[in-house]
Amino acid sequence: MGAGTKHEEKTGYKIGEVASLTNLPAYVLRFWESEFIFLKPKKSQGKHRIYTKIDIETIFEIKRMLYEEGYTIAGLKRFWFRKKRGGTSVQVSKDRVEKAKTELQGILKLLNQESA
Repeated sequence: MGAGTKHEEKTGYKIGEVASLTNLPAYVLRFWESEFIFLKPKKSQGKHRIYTKIDIETIFEIKRMLYEEGYTIAGLKRFWFRKKRGGTSVQVSKDRVEKAKTELQGILKLLNQESA
C-alpha cells in the first residue's frame, strides 16, 4: 500500500497536502483562487480550504498551461471562459490569417531552397 493509495481514498485535501501533491507553494494556490473563478475549494467549518480531486486536477491543468504552455493569467482566463461556454474556437481577422499564410509560404520557400 503506497502513499498514492492513501491519497486516492480521500475525499478532501487540505491546502498543505495539495501544495505537496502539486509541488506548488500554498500562497500560489491561494493566489490562483483569487484569480480564477473556476477554482473555488470548499471551506470547512473552521474556514480551512478543502480541495476535491476535481480541484486538484484543475490545479494541475492550470500549472501545465501556465508553466509548460506559456499561457498568461489573462490568456488562461479567456481559455476557461470559452471552454465553459462550450466553444474553443478563436476569432482571428482575415488580415491576420493572410499575413500568417504569406509568412509561412516564405518560410516554405526558404526551406525548399536549402534542401535543393
